[in-house]
Amino acid sequence: MARPLELGMQRGVVEADGRGVKSRGSLDADIIIANAPDPVFVSDLEGKILRANDAVSQLLGFRQDEVLEQSLSRFISPEETREFTAALREVVERGVTRNARLNPRSASGEVIPTTLNASALRDPDGKVIGGIGILRDMRELDKARAYAESLIKNAPDPVFVSDLEGKILQANDAVSALLGFRPDEVLEQSLSRFISPEETREFTAALREVVARGVTRNARLNPRSASGEVIPTTLNASALRNPDGKVIGAIGILRDMRELDKARAYAESLIKNAPDPVFVSDLEGKILQANDAVFALLGFRPDELIEQSLSRIISPEETRAFLAALREVVERGVTRNARLNPRSASGEVIPTTLNASALRDPDGKVIGAIGILRDMREYEEVVRDLEQSKSELQEKILDLEKFEEVVVGRELKMIALEKELESLRKKSRG
Repeated sequence: MARPLELGMQRGVVEADGRGVKSRGSLDADIIIANAPDPVFVSDLEGKILRANDAVSQLLGFRQDEVLEQSLSRFISPEETREFTAALREVVERGVTRNARLNPRSASGEVIPTTLNASALRDPDGKVIGGIGILRDMRELDKARAYAESLIKNAPDPVFVSDLEGKILQANDAVSALLGFRPDEVLEQSLSRFISPEETREFTAALREVVARGVTRNARLNPRSASGEVIPTTLNASALRNPDGKVIGAIGILRDMRELDKARAYAESLIKNAPDPVFVSDLEGKILQANDAVFALLGFRPDELIEQSLSRIISPEETRAFLAALREVVERGVTRNARLNPRSASGEVIPTTLNASALRDPDGKVIGAIGILRDMREYEEVVRDLEQSKSELQEKILDLEKFEEVVVGRELKMIALEKELESLRKKSRG
């Protein structure tokens, strides 16, 4: 954006040449005005146009001779003429006026939305004798604003716009549907009307983050609805900027967390009351939650496990294996039958298997894991008993085989003796 042009006529001889007041020392001003990329004009205090650059002609479609020596009231409405006269009074009093709205009509009849920044035109004695005005064509910006307003209005989520003090400037129908207030009960109200003093401070801190970083995410707000219900929400906010890029407010998107909070409470209830040991960890292996079955398995108190790394109770090698399992959870959403051998409070190493599934945030991103442990001590004891039984059975089989060898050997000897006796009988009869 071009900076407001504030030019003082240099002290020197002032001439009237039919095109307005001109100083011999004003050549630099003429050059600046003529070559400015924005539409720039000079007027006296009655609004008569004394000079105008080519950008003015391009904007309005009039030739120079159709603009110069004309009153600005020729191009704007009577109401805006009064506003422009008020802007000139501000120029006289303060030396400058900013962002006054003008909607001049072009040669083709099109009404062109513009903003006017004006600074004082002074005579050699420093007296204000007119104004130097810079126009900004707002058509593209107004289209962008209209598009943004349409997006806000038709967004499915509750969306509002606030200034940096938290006053609500705009809100869509979804905000009214969420809170149960009519638009006129929301607009121009401070957000502090709907949230607690503590959350008002948090929202103000979120606005500071928006100013500093351009965005804030997942701030918690619990506005009170028209019926008195406190509604848990999260706020994502981005910067609202003026045409110069300065942050002047925030565009906030609320997410109704009631159903998600119900789901979380239900999940927490399932975890707490599950018969198997169940824990929740982040992606670094820090334990965020664990049920009573975990404490019963390991013999630790809750404060000895919660917020602790799992590496406290498993070996370095198994910690690496657990982190590999977490990577699999991130990639595939699940891991099965990973072996863990945590050490209990009494020092006993407890064989377990781990089945883990993904813990996701509201946007579906994996932020941790829900792990279910299975105590393998009884299973391994059964396996040991089976192996021992198998060993004993094999020994018995060997004994039977030896016995069989002995029995078979005796039978063979008896058969041989019987044959020999039969042979002797035959010989004796013969």
